[in-house]
Amino acid sequence: MIITRSPLRISLGGGGTDLPSYYREFGGFVISAAIDKYVYITLHETFQEAIIVKYSKMETVQSAAEISHPIVREALKLVGVQYPHLEITSMSDIPAGTGLGSSGSFTAALLRALHMLQNDQVSRRELAEEACHIEIDILGEPIGKQDQYIAAFGGITCFYFQQDGTVDVQPLRLQVETLRNLEDNLVLFFTGFTRSASAILQDQDSRSRQKDREMLDNLHFVKQIGCESKSALENGDLHLFAELMHRHWEHKKKRTIGMSNSSIDEYYDFARRNGALGGKLIGAGGGGFLMFYTEEKTRLRRALCEAGLREVRWRFDFHGTTVLSHT
Repeated sequence: MIITRSPLRISLGGGGTDLPSYYREFGGFVISAAIDKYVYITLHETFQEAIIVKYSKMETVQSAAEISHPIVREALKLVGVQYPHLEITSMSDIPAGTGLGSSGSFTAALLRALHMLQNDQVSRRELAEEACHIEIDILGEPIGKQDQYIAAFGGITCFYFQQDGTVDVQPLRLQVETLRNLEDNLVLFFTGFTRSASAILQDQDSRSRQKDREMLDNLHFVKQIGCESKSALENGDLHLFAELMHRHWEHKKKRTIGMSNSSIDEYYDFARRNGALGGKLIGAGGGGFLMFYTEEKTRLRRALCEAGLREVRWRFDFHGTTVLSHT
């Protein structure tokens, strides 16, 4: 049996500039942080001569080509797994469609497990690029590279997406005290809405390719805010970081229809009145998790829980995609 896991993530700046439709023209920049909520993959040898895939559904097929789950099918083909007695099971600490990058984490964990099955040694960068290749190049998803890279590398990491498609990976240089305060004062609350990000991301991708000035200006601004957030964090100025996060969210809401809704806006404004210095919706928009920076955690938690939101407690993950068991 092989068990792997990949961390989910929160974005701290620059989200959206990691899509090829943007960075291939202008270069992208994202600060992403892995958290200790995970997607798990188990591979298990079975007596049955078939490939069994268990996720929200269950499939039993005779070959990889017959698998309906597109990522599983393409990952098996990419790694070259021909094993006829294989059961693949996935589990997650957080549901999909909540903006924490679960698809990229799933792909990275699955690829790591399949490579272990084949006794292949692959680097974190190779793992991230293979995951991107499957989701972006083969399956044509209108997504960026942030999720796959942070799942593979972990930590609190700056990603520079170059016009030629390469990615420069640099850990954020935080003082220990800043790191502890950031981890203690960032809080996550589930809005109650799950969603598919495809429509929102497709709109951004399409308008970026069409050189839509409003969209490009929005992404240029978000990238600049991301760079300023990096400086604020590395200088230990968490109040400025919180203000930049608020400005980011106010601008991001204008990017496309469906980015927010009246309920999310009400929750956000309510949080700001109850101790949140800044915040934003994590992911492409439309639902999922609201993240806030606060120095009044007790007050904010009580208010938002009484308003019906569910908090998820978390810590940063510095391991990235890992093998938990190989027997």
